[in-house]
Amino acid sequence: MKKEMIKLLLSHNVISEEDAEKLDSINDENIEKSIKELGFGKTEHITKEKITKNLETEVMGKEILCFRKVFSTNSIAKFLANHSAEEGTVLISEIQTKAKGRLGKKWESPEGGVWMSLILRPKVPPAKIGLITLATGVAIAKSIKSLGVDAKIKWPNDVLIHGDKISGVLTEVNATFNDIDWVVVGVGIDSNLKLEDFSEDIRIGTTTLTEELPTKVDENELISIFLNEFEEIYNLYKDGKTETILKDWRDLSDTIGKYVNITQTGGKVTQGYVVGINNEGNLIIERQDGTLEKIISGELRTVE
Repeated sequence: MKKEMIKLLLSHNVISEEDAEKLDSINDENIEKSIKELGFGKTEHITKEKITKNLETEVMGKEILCFRKVFSTNSIAKFLANHSAEEGTVLISEIQTKAKGRLGKKWESPEGGVWMSLILRPKVPPAKIGLITLATGVAIAKSIKSLGVDAKIKWPNDVLIHGDKISGVLTEVNATFNDIDWVVVGVGIDSNLKLEDFSEDIRIGTTTLTEELPTKVDENELISIFLNEFEEIYNLYKDGKTETILKDWRDLSDTIGKYVNITQTGGKVTQGYVVGINNEGNLIIERQDGTLEKIISGELRTVE
Protein backbone atom coordinates (compact mmCIF):
# COMPACT_ATOMS: atom_id res chain seq x y z
CA MET A 1 0.00 0.00 0.00
CA LYS A 2 2.86 2.36 0.83
CA LYS A 3 4.44 1.71 -2.57
CA GLU A 4 1.19 2.66 -4.29
CA MET A 5 1.04 5.94 -2.37
CA ILE A 6 4.65 6.67 -3.36
CA LYS A 7 3.73 6.07 -7.01
CA LEU A 8 0.77 8.43 -6.64
CA LEU A 9 2.93 11.21 -5.23
CA LEU A 10 5.56 10.55 -7.88
CA SER A 11 2.96 10.80 -10.66
CA HIS A 12 1.95 14.24 -9.36
CA ASN A 13 5.57 15.38 -8.99
CA VAL A 14 5.14 15.73 -5.25
CA ILE A 15 8.33 13.74 -4.69
CA SER A 16 11.33 13.11 -6.92
CA GLU A 17 12.47 9.87 -8.54
CA GLU A 18 15.44 9.92 -6.18
CA ASP A 19 13.18 10.16 -3.12
CA ALA A 20 10.88 7.45 -4.47
CA GLU A 21 13.80 5.03 -4.69
CA LYS A 22 14.41 5.52 -0.96
CA LEU A 23 11.06 3.96 -0.09
CA ASP A 24 12.03 2.65 3.33
CA SER A 25 13.33 6.03 4.46
CA ILE A 26 10.11 7.90 3.69
CA ASN A 27 8.05 8.42 6.83
CA ASP A 28 4.39 7.33 6.65
CA GLU A 29 3.32 10.56 8.34
CA ASN A 30 5.02 12.58 5.61
CA ILE A 31 3.27 10.50 2.95
CA GLU A 32 -0.06 11.09 4.69
CA LYS A 33 0.60 14.84 4.87
CA SER A 34 1.54 14.99 1.18
CA ILE A 35 -1.58 13.03 0.13
CA LYS A 36 -3.82 15.40 2.09
CA GLU A 37 -2.12 18.41 0.50
CA LEU A 38 -2.81 16.82 -2.87
CA GLY A 39 -6.45 16.43 -1.85
CA PHE A 40 -6.64 20.15 -1.10
CA GLY A 41 -5.25 21.01 -4.54
CA LYS A 42 -6.88 22.31 -7.71
CA THR A 43 -9.70 20.39 -9.38
CA GLU A 44 -11.83 21.21 -12.41
CA HIS A 45 -15.40 21.08 -11.13
CA ILE A 46 -15.75 19.09 -7.88
CA THR A 47 -14.76 21.08 -4.79
CA LYS A 48 -15.14 20.82 -1.04
CA GLU A 49 -16.67 24.31 -0.92
CA LYS A 50 -19.45 23.42 -3.36
CA ILE A 51 -20.18 20.12 -1.63
CA THR A 52 -20.39 21.55 1.88
CA LYS A 53 -22.76 24.28 0.69
CA ASN A 54 -25.63 21.74 0.75
CA LEU A 55 -24.24 19.36 3.36
CA GLU A 56 -26.38 18.78 6.47
CA THR A 57 -24.30 16.06 8.10
CA GLU A 58 -22.51 15.96 11.44
CA VAL A 59 -19.90 13.33 10.63
CA MET A 60 -19.91 12.45 6.93
CA GLY A 61 -17.69 14.94 5.15
CA LYS A 62 -15.99 16.04 8.36
CA GLU A 63 -12.91 16.06 6.15
CA ILE A 64 -13.23 16.10 2.37
CA LEU A 65 -10.30 15.54 0.04
CA CYS A 66 -10.90 16.30 -3.65
CA PHE A 67 -8.38 15.07 -6.21
CA ARG A 68 -8.10 15.79 -9.90
CA LYS A 69 -6.78 12.33 -10.82
CA VAL A 70 -5.72 9.29 -8.75
CA PHE A 71 -5.28 5.56 -9.27
CA SER A 72 -8.06 4.67 -6.79
CA THR A 73 -9.78 6.57 -3.98
CA ASN A 74 -10.26 3.28 -2.09
CA SER A 75 -6.50 2.66 -2.06
CA ILE A 76 -5.83 6.12 -0.65
CA ALA A 77 -8.66 5.74 1.86
CA LYS A 78 -7.24 2.44 3.14
CA PHE A 79 -3.82 4.02 3.61
CA LEU A 80 -5.27 7.00 5.49
CA ALA A 81 -7.57 4.73 7.54
CA ASN A 82 -4.50 2.85 8.74
CA HIS A 83 -3.17 6.12 10.12
CA SER A 84 -5.05 9.11 11.56
CA ALA A 85 -8.10 9.51 9.31
CA GLU A 86 -11.30 10.07 11.26
CA GLU A 87 -14.66 8.47 10.63
CA GLY A 88 -16.54 10.47 8.04
CA THR A 89 -13.50 11.32 5.94
CA VAL A 90 -14.52 11.45 2.28
CA LEU A 91 -12.17 11.16 -0.69
CA ILE A 92 -13.34 12.17 -4.17
CA SER A 93 -11.52 12.12 -7.48
CA GLU A 94 -12.69 13.53 -10.80
CA ILE A 95 -10.83 10.72 -12.57
CA GLN A 96 -9.61 7.30 -11.45
CA THR A 97 -7.13 5.41 -13.61
CA LYS A 98 -6.86 2.02 -11.87
CA ALA A 99 -10.09 1.55 -9.94
CA LYS A 100 -11.49 -1.91 -9.26
CA GLY A 101 -14.98 -3.19 -8.55
CA ARG A 102 -16.04 -6.32 -6.67
CA LEU A 103 -13.96 -9.45 -7.28
CA GLY A 104 -11.25 -7.30 -8.87
CA LYS A 105 -13.37 -6.41 -11.88
CA LYS A 106 -12.41 -3.46 -14.05
CA TRP A 107 -14.16 -0.22 -13.07
CA GLU A 108 -13.83 2.63 -15.55
CA SER A 109 -13.88 6.08 -13.95
CA PRO A 110 -13.62 8.80 -16.61
CA GLU A 111 -14.21 12.47 -15.96
CA GLY A 112 -17.88 13.24 -15.49
CA GLY A 113 -18.70 10.58 -12.92
CA VAL A 114 -18.83 10.61 -9.12
CA TRP A 115 -16.00 8.49 -7.71
CA MET A 116 -15.56 8.55 -3.96
CA SER A 117 -14.61 6.61 -0.85
CA LEU A 118 -15.82 6.96 2.74
CA ILE A 119 -13.83 6.00 5.83
CA LEU A 120 -15.99 4.47 8.57
CA ARG A 121 -15.18 3.14 12.04
CA PRO A 122 -18.42 1.47 13.22
CA LYS A 123 -18.53 -0.14 16.66
CA VAL A 124 -20.50 -3.19 15.55
CA PRO A 125 -19.73 -6.94 15.35
CA PRO A 126 -17.81 -7.93 12.18
CA ALA A 127 -20.75 -10.20 11.24
CA LYS A 128 -22.79 -7.05 10.57
CA ILE A 129 -20.39 -5.68 7.94
CA GLY A 130 -22.42 -6.98 5.00
CA LEU A 131 -25.25 -4.63 5.90
CA ILE A 132 -23.04 -1.60 5.18
CA THR A 133 -23.02 -2.49 1.49
CA LEU A 134 -26.81 -2.82 1.46
CA ALA A 135 -27.21 0.44 3.37
CA THR A 136 -24.96 2.23 0.90
CA GLY A 137 -27.01 0.89 -2.00
CA VAL A 138 -30.16 2.25 -0.35
CA ALA A 139 -28.53 5.69 0.07
CA ILE A 140 -27.43 5.75 -3.57
CA ALA A 141 -30.82 4.63 -4.88
CA LYS A 142 -32.64 7.23 -2.77
CA SER A 143 -30.25 9.93 -3.94
CA ILE A 144 -30.84 9.08 -7.59
CA LYS A 145 -34.59 8.80 -7.07
CA SER A 146 -34.57 12.35 -5.66
CA LEU A 147 -33.50 13.48 -9.14
CA GLY A 148 -36.64 11.95 -10.64
CA VAL A 149 -35.19 8.64 -11.80
CA ASP A 150 -36.59 5.25 -10.72
CA ALA A 151 -33.50 3.58 -9.29
CA LYS A 152 -33.51 -0.03 -8.04
CA ILE A 153 -30.98 -2.20 -6.20
CA LYS A 154 -29.47 -5.45 -7.42
CA TRP A 155 -27.98 -7.63 -4.67
CA PRO A 156 -25.43 -7.18 -3.32
CA ASN A 157 -23.91 -3.92 -4.53
CA ASP A 158 -25.34 -2.52 -7.77
CA VAL A 159 -27.87 0.24 -8.40
CA LEU A 160 -29.87 -0.04 -11.62
CA ILE A 161 -32.13 2.09 -13.80
CA HIS A 162 -34.44 0.09 -16.08
CA GLY A 163 -32.23 -2.93 -15.46
CA ASP A 164 -28.98 -1.20 -16.46
CA LYS A 165 -26.21 -0.50 -13.98
CA ILE A 166 -25.59 3.11 -12.99
CA SER A 167 -23.74 2.67 -9.72
CA GLY A 168 -21.76 0.19 -7.69
CA VAL A 169 -20.35 -0.21 -4.19
CA LEU A 170 -17.05 -1.74 -3.09
CA THR A 171 -16.73 -2.33 0.66
CA GLU A 172 -13.31 -3.18 2.12
CA VAL A 173 -12.72 -3.98 5.78
CA ASN A 174 -9.87 -4.24 8.24
CA ALA A 175 -11.11 -6.30 11.19
CA THR A 176 -10.13 -8.94 13.70
CA PHE A 177 -12.44 -11.71 14.88
CA ASN A 178 -14.15 -9.39 17.38
CA ASP A 179 -13.40 -5.82 16.34
CA ILE A 180 -13.57 -3.60 13.28
CA ASP A 181 -10.69 -1.16 12.83
CA TRP A 182 -12.05 0.52 9.71
CA VAL A 183 -14.37 0.11 6.76
CA VAL A 184 -13.77 1.82 3.43
CA VAL A 185 -16.84 2.15 1.22
CA GLY A 186 -16.14 2.96 -2.41
CA VAL A 187 -18.99 4.48 -4.42
CA GLY A 188 -19.15 5.06 -8.16
CA ILE A 189 -22.04 6.80 -9.91
CA ASP A 190 -22.16 7.26 -13.68
CA SER A 191 -23.50 10.80 -13.67
CA ASN A 192 -22.51 13.26 -16.44
CA LEU A 193 -21.27 10.61 -18.83
CA LYS A 194 -22.34 9.26 -22.19
CA LEU A 195 -22.12 5.57 -23.00
CA GLU A 196 -19.40 6.30 -25.56
CA ASP A 197 -17.23 7.55 -22.68
CA PHE A 198 -16.81 3.89 -21.69
CA SER A 199 -15.01 1.13 -23.56
CA GLU A 200 -17.24 -0.99 -25.75
CA ASP A 201 -17.35 -4.01 -23.45
CA ILE A 202 -18.59 -1.83 -20.55
CA ARG A 203 -21.45 -0.17 -22.44
CA ILE A 204 -23.72 -3.22 -22.52
CA GLY A 205 -25.89 -3.21 -19.40
CA THR A 206 -24.71 0.26 -18.37
CA THR A 207 -26.51 3.58 -18.17
CA THR A 208 -25.76 7.11 -16.92
CA LEU A 209 -27.72 10.05 -15.58
CA THR A 210 -26.95 11.86 -18.85
CA GLU A 211 -28.80 9.08 -20.68
CA GLU A 212 -31.73 9.17 -18.26
CA LEU A 213 -32.23 12.89 -17.54
CA PRO A 214 -32.86 15.88 -19.84
CA THR A 215 -30.42 18.15 -18.00
CA LYS A 216 -26.91 17.89 -16.61
CA VAL A 217 -26.51 16.94 -12.94
CA ASP A 218 -24.40 19.06 -10.61
CA GLU A 219 -21.97 16.46 -9.25
CA ASN A 220 -21.26 18.53 -6.13
CA GLU A 221 -24.97 18.60 -5.35
CA LEU A 222 -25.32 14.87 -6.01
CA ILE A 223 -22.44 14.14 -3.61
CA SER A 224 -24.11 16.30 -0.94
CA ILE A 225 -27.44 14.53 -1.43
CA PHE A 226 -25.75 11.15 -1.11
CA LEU A 227 -23.75 12.06 2.01
CA ASN A 228 -26.90 13.42 3.68
CA GLU A 229 -28.78 10.21 2.84
CA PHE A 230 -25.89 8.00 3.85
CA GLU A 231 -25.39 9.57 7.27
CA GLU A 232 -29.06 9.09 8.11
CA ILE A 233 -28.95 5.42 7.11
CA TYR A 234 -25.53 4.84 8.70
CA ASN A 235 -26.78 6.20 12.03
CA LEU A 236 -29.64 3.68 11.93
CA TYR A 237 -27.08 0.96 11.20
CA LYS A 238 -24.85 1.93 14.15
CA ASP A 239 -27.86 2.16 16.48
CA GLY A 240 -28.93 -1.38 15.54
CA LYS A 241 -32.12 -0.17 13.83
CA THR A 242 -31.47 -2.30 10.79
CA GLU A 243 -35.12 -3.23 10.19
CA THR A 244 -35.66 0.20 8.57
CA ILE A 245 -32.67 -0.29 6.27
CA LEU A 246 -33.81 -3.79 5.31
CA LYS A 247 -37.35 -2.59 4.61
CA ASP A 248 -36.04 0.18 2.35
CA TRP A 249 -33.76 -2.29 0.60
CA ARG A 250 -36.63 -4.71 -0.01
CA ASP A 251 -38.83 -1.87 -1.31
CA LEU A 252 -36.06 -0.80 -3.73
CA SER A 253 -34.98 -4.32 -4.71
CA ASP A 254 -34.71 -5.37 -8.33
CA THR A 255 -33.67 -8.86 -7.20
CA ILE A 256 -36.47 -10.23 -5.00
CA GLY A 257 -38.86 -12.48 -6.93
CA LYS A 258 -36.48 -13.14 -9.82
CA TYR A 259 -34.98 -16.43 -10.93
CA VAL A 260 -31.22 -16.11 -10.63
CA ASN A 261 -27.93 -17.90 -11.10
CA ILE A 262 -25.36 -17.22 -8.36
CA THR A 263 -21.72 -18.23 -8.60
CA GLN A 264 -20.19 -18.35 -5.12
CA THR A 265 -16.56 -18.32 -4.03
CA GLY A 266 -15.03 -21.64 -4.96
CA GLY A 267 -17.20 -21.99 -8.04
CA LYS A 268 -20.38 -23.38 -6.50
CA VAL A 269 -23.42 -22.38 -8.56
CA THR A 270 -26.90 -21.98 -7.09
CA GLN A 271 -30.07 -21.41 -9.09
CA GLY A 272 -33.50 -20.50 -7.83
CA TYR A 273 -35.98 -17.79 -6.99
CA VAL A 274 -34.94 -14.98 -4.67
CA VAL A 275 -37.47 -14.94 -1.82
CA GLY A 276 -35.79 -12.17 0.18
CA ILE A 277 -32.89 -11.22 2.43
CA ASN A 278 -32.41 -12.03 6.11
CA ASN A 279 -31.44 -9.69 8.94
CA GLU A 280 -27.73 -10.03 8.10
CA GLY A 281 -28.33 -9.02 4.49
CA ASN A 282 -27.80 -12.53 3.13
CA LEU A 283 -29.84 -13.55 0.10
CA ILE A 284 -32.40 -16.34 0.55
CA ILE A 285 -32.89 -18.56 -2.50
CA GLU A 286 -35.65 -21.09 -3.05
CA ARG A 287 -34.20 -23.86 -5.19
CA GLN A 288 -36.18 -25.96 -7.65
CA ASP A 289 -36.65 -28.73 -5.08
CA GLY A 290 -38.31 -26.24 -2.70
CA THR A 291 -35.43 -26.03 -0.23
CA LEU A 292 -34.04 -22.71 0.90
CA GLU A 293 -30.39 -21.68 0.75
CA LYS A 294 -28.66 -18.70 2.35
CA ILE A 295 -26.15 -16.92 0.11
CA ILE A 296 -23.59 -14.77 1.88
CA SER A 297 -21.71 -13.56 -1.20
CA GLY A 298 -21.47 -14.31 -4.89
CA GLU A 299 -21.90 -13.09 -8.43
CA LEU A 300 -25.58 -12.85 -9.32
CA ARG A 301 -27.05 -13.10 -12.81
CA THR A 302 -30.76 -12.90 -13.55
CA VAL A 303 -32.04 -15.79 -15.68
CA GLU A 304 -34.73 -14.60 -18.09
